[in-house]
Amino acid sequence: MAKKRVVTTTINDRQVEFLCQPRQTLLESLRDVLNMTGTKEGCTNGNCGACTVLMDGRPVDSCLVLAVEAEGANLETIEGVAPSDGLDPIQTAFLENAALQCGICTPGFIMATKALLESNPHPTEDEIRFYLAGNLCRCTGYDKIVRAVLDVAESREEVSA
Repeated sequence: MAKKRVVTTTINDRQVEFLCQPRQTLLESLRDVLNMTGTKEGCTNGNCGACTVLMDGRPVDSCLVLAVEAEGANLETIEGVAPSDGLDPIQTAFLENAALQCGICTPGFIMATKALLESNPHPTEDEIRFYLAGNLCRCTGYDKIVRAVLDVAESREEVSA
């Protein structure tokens, strides 16, 4: 059995150090070592996007990233999205548009949406559908999710105007 490795990383603006096996995925470390169960396990082969987290600002499937690759990285998970006094506007839009049902895919969609809106604050419907194509939902379909993302983008335009 390989020796465990120490990984030092930043998760949701907090410096974290943990032990992991060299072959352990980031998803396994988040859920099983750090007890951060907001990131969901879906397919475990990178097809569904349920385990999406942001690594140095880019969405990644945490089931395809080794935990040791997180050394020195800046990670953002679903646990870090909401402010302490409520929900993030992305989360609110998903609730208001009924863009969730069983909830397995929702954290991944929210993290992918966060990355999209940070790189493109005013996406078109086609851009949203293209960007979120790596995330699968088997319950609600995609129209409600796309509507939620459009609502967040529109509300941000109103605030900045």
